Amino acid sequence: MAFSMYSSGKSTVPLRTNINVPPVQGQTLFMPAYCEVMNSLGIKIVSVFPKNVEKNKSVVSATMILLDAITGEVCCLLDGTYLTQLRTGAATGAACDLLARKGAKIGALVGTGGQASSQLEAMLTSRHLEVLKISGLNYKKTIIFAENMRKLYGHFGTNIIAVEHPNEAVVDADIITVVTSSKTPVFDGTLVKKGALISGVGSYTPFMQEIDEFTVCNANSIFVDSLDSVLVEAGDLIIPLDKGLIGKDKISGELGDVLLGKLKGRKNEEEIIIFKTVGIAIQDIITADAIYKKAVSLGIGTETKF
Repeated sequence: MAFSMYSSGKSTVPLRTNINVPPVQGQTLFMPAYCEVMNSLGIKIVSVFPKNVEKNKSVVSATMILLDAITGEVCCLLDGTYLTQLRTGAATGAACDLLARKGAKIGALVGTGGQASSQLEAMLTSRHLEVLKISGLNYKKTIIFAENMRKLYGHFGTNIIAVEHPNEAVVDADIITVVTSSKTPVFDGTLVKKGALISGVGSYTPFMQEIDEFTVCNANSIFVDSLDSVLVEAGDLIIPLDKGLIGKDKISGELGDVLLGKLKGRKNEEEIIIFKTVGIAIQDIITADAIYKKAVSLGIGTETKF
């Protein structure tokens, strides 16, 4: 719904404002949006502070502020951290559903941070994977993460295993999801098999680059959540564009246009496809609005007078 609303021009989604916090290498992003059709209005404030790992705190934390689209008054404050995990995982799930091979059996997940669990769930939900290989920065932590994922998602019947290096995860994978804050590519693109779908989730600035240039150049199709956003925020695409390795015509279009039937997704079983998402606020406000209305109907939440 959010992607189709965005790509059909039925929402107002300004580019997010990104404020750097150099002393701790952190960033805070302000993401507003309005969708008249859904009567949804709001802004999400999300902070990405990598050094929080040292404090045993979440690297990504967020708050969602939902406004009444008739009066402009704040009507709800939500946990934006979980909201971000939910809608970002859903984006990969939609991409897998539309763009991955129907017979996909092997998955790879690179990254074990706060977004990783929902990404893994999305992959398992969209395809009946037999094996899912996980790689993170710290192998011991990756083993623990894999154990936790087996407990959470064992009902899918997928063999979830930890591997030491991203390249081990990527080999033979039909679906590759990358969710890191890396500024350098995390796997060797020459190992990507024909027919694979790569979902690039983590990088959201012009200087972050999870996916190597070979993979980008070698891909048959590249779909994005927002063309406007990725061209100013996604280092995975901006870096090869600036080097002249690809042109803007390399980007096939937005996922919303595939949903609307304006573009064809996967054309054959041999295509290597990239889905690049930086996250757009229309996802947040539509998801938050649905949660808010459900909470009101169930009498859940705390009412506060300002």
